[in-house]
Amino acid sequence: MNADQFKGKWQQFKGEAKRQWGKLTDDDLTEAEGNYDKFVGRVQERYGDKKEDVLKWANDWYERQPDGAGAPRR
Repeated sequence: MNADQFKGKWQQFKGEAKRQWGKLTDDDLTEAEGNYDKFVGRVQERYGDKKEDVLKWANDWYERQPDGAGAPRR
């Protein structure tokens, strides 16, 4: 998933992200506001997850979306 794809799916994505990582606050998500790198950084800050794990989860989520099939990965 590239930055433009991420930004385009932000509204749907942030709800799923809150379910996956409950420690993320609305402020965290507002600060990231569709910025892939900022989102990954906030998850790493709150949870200490490896960047690769967060990126894999985000890409897997995107691939499950009806129009995400076959989208290039970041």
